[in-house]
Amino acid sequence: MLGQEALNALKQLLWTTPEDRVYALLDGASVPSLLDRLYAEPRPEFECLMHGELAPDMAEVAPYLVSVQRDGAFTDWLLTQGWGNHWGIFAVARTDIRPLWFHLRTLNVVYGPEGKPMLFRYYDPRVLRVFLPTCSPQQVKEMFGPVASFVAEADAPSMALSFAHVDGELQTSSRQVARAA
Repeated sequence: MLGQEALNALKQLLWTTPEDRVYALLDGASVPSLLDRLYAEPRPEFECLMHGELAPDMAEVAPYLVSVQRDGAFTDWLLTQGWGNHWGIFAVARTDIRPLWFHLRTLNVVYGPEGKPMLFRYYDPRVLRVFLPTCSPQQVKEMFGPVASFVAEADAPSMALSFAHVDGELQTSSRQVARAA
């Protein structure tokens, strides 16, 4: 659980300009009672990242794109309870949720060497921080689309990683957000 100082540091990292819109990409399989939180009042704007109508048990474990507000109760809960628990990643963009949702849904499936489709869990910080540095400039551009930056917890939850790019050249920075345990 993060304290107030770490919560403030993360918010400062996520909201660097007034134009920034911050979205959480959350893994329903990792976040306890995520659907209860999403449907609670005040209800955050969100979209499921899976295609089609889902059975209730699949909806429970599906990934979700959630618009988060700097001073929202959902945001405070998400950062204080979820940071360090691999609940998801954050995307900073200057677009509404729908165009971002359309883009992110294209990333859900990758194809193995024999052409077999596989679920790509890029919204897991453990996956994102390993995957992005291996990408070609074209892959980086495809991955980011309208996203200005991705923010994820590092191996040590006291650190945050920020990923951005210039013409496909990945730029990674780290920042301490909490005292190391």
